[in-house]
Amino acid sequence: MWTYTLRRVLLTLPTLLLVITVCYLLLHFTPGGPFDTERKIPAEVLANLQAKYHLNDPLWKQYLFYLRDLLHGDLGASFRYADWKVDDLVRSALPVSLMVGGISMVLAVILGVALGMIAALYRNSPADYLLMLISNFGSVVPSFVIGPVLILLFAIKLKWLPAGGWNGYDPRFMVLPVTLLTLISMATIGRVTRASLIEVMNAGFIRTARAKGLPRRTIVMRHALRPMLLPVVSVIGPLAIASITAAVVTESVFSLPGLGKLIVNGAGNRDYTLVLGLVVLVTVVSVVLNLLVDLAYAALDPKIRY
Repeated sequence: MWTYTLRRVLLTLPTLLLVITVCYLLLHFTPGGPFDTERKIPAEVLANLQAKYHLNDPLWKQYLFYLRDLLHGDLGASFRYADWKVDDLVRSALPVSLMVGGISMVLAVILGVALGMIAALYRNSPADYLLMLISNFGSVVPSFVIGPVLILLFAIKLKWLPAGGWNGYDPRFMVLPVTLLTLISMATIGRVTRASLIEVMNAGFIRTARAKGLPRRTIVMRHALRPMLLPVVSVIGPLAIASITAAVVTESVFSLPGLGKLIVNGAGNRDYTLVLGLVVLVTVVSVVLNLLVDLAYAALDPKIRY
């Protein structure tokens, strides 16, 4: 297991370097610059700004400067947020995104697996139809439509919850964004769980367990649970990564001060260091999540280790 883990960790390093390099080149090859504003900047001021941020150096030299700072844990200074370092901006926004995304992912896994198992064990029942309805709704309807509908229903019509904002981790302000992200992820997890359990319950070893007279609960929990979870675990990683990108829409709809807002502002302002810092952060999170999924997959199925 340790050899497998070490091999997976070493394979992530070239991936990180490749993503950072490609994003760095794409940002710098795009027309325009971080100081191209509607108001004309004097040439002397522009030259000083470019010298301060090494923008007048060759591209390869700028890239090496960035890698050097990155290896020291420094994401650089923001071009557009005066007197702010990217580290500070990320440090203030990351807890918001982690709180909303983490809670929604945990709820999506618990509810999706539970509903998927119920739907598989009681096929063509009202519970099965309800799960498929929720799954189809969460998969087909985009988040930028579901979000305003939730605001219209629970904030404007019923006046139960606030329409947006954060207010210092007030639980009332987290209900709607968490519900949105949970619904989207739960739809996929529930569908995958249902299909996986139906397939496992038709396997030969399950028929043998039934022939021995074991009750269905024992069969499901002792024999069917681990093989059923393999497809579910494999889909959790991409869903968790997708929830990061979905935060761009969710945090914009509900006015949350998270990473999604920083991504939108950084891309719109051509803030090289901010965008690259967020790309590095999202890439690291994605690689770590995929690594955890691989390790969980190997723990559930020992054949993967070989």
